[in-house]
Amino acid sequence: MNWLNTIGLLLLVAGHTEILTTIVNRSHGLRIHQGPLKQLRHLHDALMPAFPVILLFVIGFRGHRLMFEGHWAELSVAWKLYLGICAMGVVGLCFSMVRYLLKREPAQLVAKGSQTVDIESRLGIRPVGEGPFQFLTKIPGNELFQLDLSEKIFRLQNLPAEWNGISIMHLTDTHFIGTVDKPYFEEVCRVAAKQQADMIVFTGDLMDELQFVDWIPDTLGKLSSPLGCYFILGNHDWDLPEQNSVRQKMTEQGWIDVAGKCVSIELAGKTLAIGGSECPWMGKQPDFSQVADADFRLLLSHTPDNLSWAKRNAVDLVLAGHNHGGQVVLPVIGPVYTPSLHGCKYSGGSFSEGGTVMHVSRGLSGRHPLRLNCKPELTKLVLLPEQLVAGQTVSEQVSLTI
Repeated sequence: MNWLNTIGLLLLVAGHTEILTTIVNRSHGLRIHQGPLKQLRHLHDALMPAFPVILLFVIGFRGHRLMFEGHWAELSVAWKLYLGICAMGVVGLCFSMVRYLLKREPAQLVAKGSQTVDIESRLGIRPVGEGPFQFLTKIPGNELFQLDLSEKIFRLQNLPAEWNGISIMHLTDTHFIGTVDKPYFEEVCRVAAKQQADMIVFTGDLMDELQFVDWIPDTLGKLSSPLGCYFILGNHDWDLPEQNSVRQKMTEQGWIDVAGKCVSIELAGKTLAIGGSECPWMGKQPDFSQVADADFRLLLSHTPDNLSWAKRNAVDLVLAGHNHGGQVVLPVIGPVYTPSLHGCKYSGGSFSEGGTVMHVSRGLSGRHPLRLNCKPELTKLVLLPEQLVAGQTVSEQVSLTI
């Protein structure tokens, strides 16, 4: 056995896997409906195991017998071309692993804390309904109902000193589809309400099936805050036959739709501009020039891919979802599947680029009910100014209420 060639072939299999996942990830960041994406995933599912079998059998064990006495130079041009692409995939995989292992929190994140809320234990029942993919809920180690209640404290350059300690509760990606049943979301919203945030936001992918629109009053409809509740929709909502009925139900519950526009809040003599982006799937980017004199700009974006746009438009804070943290996070490798033009770069967590800070939530659920080393997330963000007015103090102590 030629062990060097064998290791090389196995690395090329890993590169092949990276190429396929790259195609799937990037395509899910584009304005493509679920139908074509589903067909792409089926092709991916077929090619993922087929290629290693073909590779090892045709040029490993038989044919060129690279795992024994064969030589790479004897391969056909077609094989050399594709294996060259796979070699690029190996490089990409190594880059992703290094980026994951070296990721650091942005300097603006000065404190954080979290605790796990076992929703299943609190309810006393396993909240699994009649929706699809129920078999995934039975996979050992699935953290589907292990809610990560977290608090993150950011010190932000342009935050007015008068807003010292202002808080935002960030919810996203509920994906009402019937598999994760209504009691789970009711309990999550009860937990969110106990945090007593100054503002509540929801950043899209509310539901996958329109029949569950009636869940809204008993879940998100129970939330309120002093500065209001603001929402946008996401790509799964875009696939619904009637997105407007979802928007209407949310607004009936007191939520403010900021998709494709900006609204202003006056607080302690300063102006907060809140914009919403459902791009690239729906509508347009909000026009912050309409609130050019705002003291602080907040963008609700379903996908973190809008970060570059936010930087160009001097947005101070971006809150996003869509990527679910990858849902499955492997040791050393990290998340593999993330529906983004940037792959797994913004799968979840906090980031800072230029003068813009972004928090990407792992979301509360997903169409596919599987969470391995990637708990669903409910986050309270507490914002501190860089400069304080006379007599003010700063608390960087995390305080959560279960």
